[in-house]
Amino acid sequence: MHKQYRIRDYDIKLIIMVIALNIIGVLAIGSAKESVQSKQLIGMIAGIFIMIVISFLDYNVILKLYWVMYIANLTLLLMVALFGKETGGAQRWLNILGFQFQPSESAKILLILFYAQFIMIHREQLNTFKYIMLSIILLAPPLLLIYKQPDMSTSIMVIVIFCVILFVGGVSYKLVGTILAITIPAVVTVFYLILQPAESNVLINAGFIEPYHRLRVLAWLHPEEYANTIAYQQMNSMIAVGSGQLLGKGYKTNVISSVKNGNFISEPQTDFIFAVIGEEFGFVGCCTVIILIVLIVLECILIAKKSKNLAGTIIASAMAALVGFQGFMNISVATGLLPNTGIPLPFVSYGLTSLLSVYIGMGFVLNVRLQGRKY
Repeated sequence: MHKQYRIRDYDIKLIIMVIALNIIGVLAIGSAKESVQSKQLIGMIAGIFIMIVISFLDYNVILKLYWVMYIANLTLLLMVALFGKETGGAQRWLNILGFQFQPSESAKILLILFYAQFIMIHREQLNTFKYIMLSIILLAPPLLLIYKQPDMSTSIMVIVIFCVILFVGGVSYKLVGTILAITIPAVVTVFYLILQPAESNVLINAGFIEPYHRLRVLAWLHPEEYANTIAYQQMNSMIAVGSGQLLGKGYKTNVISSVKNGNFISEPQTDFIFAVIGEEFGFVGCCTVIILIVLIVLECILIAKKSKNLAGTIIASAMAALVGFQGFMNISVATGLLPNTGIPLPFVSYGLTSLLSVYIGMGFVLNVRLQGRKY
């Protein structure tokens, strides 16, 4: 243990909340698809171990390898484009020495670490046009490679994390206001263009979006018209969440019309795990998950405020954004608040790459807390 660390500075609360959320996920996965529950449990144990090991390392020393992280991230994403395994029409997986993993998940953590050091080094010049453009140019290659897999939901997450990093890094409020003044009308315009007929759709013809992106938005706006096709899973998810009422139907319910037994949602252990939680643990179970996510986010923000340097503040703030916004997106899809887009619920959905990535990120957050300013 590093001599400057004090055990009273170790954030046990954060560890307890993360593990509690992960346990709920392991239980829900056991009901959704029992055959993968043991894998997720092993992933949880490995994740906790990695998180604790990283928490005692000096993040300032690790961040000195920030260009190595950037190049490694880009290399892995390029390998996916060239040699990746295609599943369900998307090429997102990589097999190395018998291990299959999803580099777009680890990319989020590697980009956080890279920008934490990059912005801390250039913080004095951050508000200049040159360095803002350089930050965007450095983001473009990994973002484009993720988008082309195709993986729009992860691309959106990367952009959100990047915006949070720039804001926390010290971008001026004038610039933030200017960006919002441009972005909000642009988003409204893009949304309008998405809804145009497929044959004359500018965004589809330009290759910016795929036809199924447009259909997902239409299915979200008019679910009754697509009830037997593209809106099928999302509508069943909403029914499942609602059917749990206050306390749910019980763990591993045998009701024939359940998500587990009725086969109403394909692969419920991943993107629609919240539907399983809502059905089996009810409103109480859903609130427990949401409260844990909110508490983890708040704890990360508090750690960011106590960081001894800008890099630590960026790491903790970006992890708060990752857990908070990704959790919001997943739950919003499961409850019909957003169009259907596949993104895991942090610490809850099945997926070892996603699980280990967020544990690694939390390990760095814990280390930021250990080295925080002493009061």
